[in-house]
Amino acid sequence: MKARTTEDHKLPALALDSRGRPCSIAASLQAVGEKWSLLAVREISFGNSRFAAIARNTGAPRDVLTARLRHLESVGVLTRRQYSEHPPRFEYHLTEAGRDLLVVLTTLRAWGDRWLVDEPPAVFGHSCGEELDMVHSCRHCGQEVVPEDLRLDVRTPGWNSSGPVESTAADSAAGSE
Repeated sequence: MKARTTEDHKLPALALDSRGRPCSIAASLQAVGEKWSLLAVREISFGNSRFAAIARNTGAPRDVLTARLRHLESVGVLTRRQYSEHPPRFEYHLTEAGRDLLVVLTTLRAWGDRWLVDEPPAVFGHSCGEELDMVHSCRHCGQEVVPEDLRLDVRTPGWNSSGPVESTAADSAAGSE
């Protein structure tokens, strides 16, 4: 997946919690990390685009699901399309940003299958007929990425891989010149 480079492709900015390390994982969880949000995205990705089906298949309380769907629409993950005027009824569809979450959900499902259940309740397959296997690989060399190979290139001023950088008197003096 290619990184976004222009602001017009960004989702609406969220007011991020300033505690802790500045991080896209934290921002992503703030946008979509609530249980009912991810389960709603799952259902919509399965083709269940109407509220009743999403509510039934997630088990979410209707008021909570309504709030989650509105939030997902406000952050650019879903679009809502009216399919009935009387009474007004809507279908929900994934945006490009919503479709990009499918790799996250598939990886989360694979983790749950491996670590939380004895037998997977469903198996995800590709159109070729084979089961999916989520592998993270280097974009440049193609090798599978393992934790020992990860390198963190911190780009946030005042932070390094260990955490916030403590400013010294010399740093303060240099900054005031």
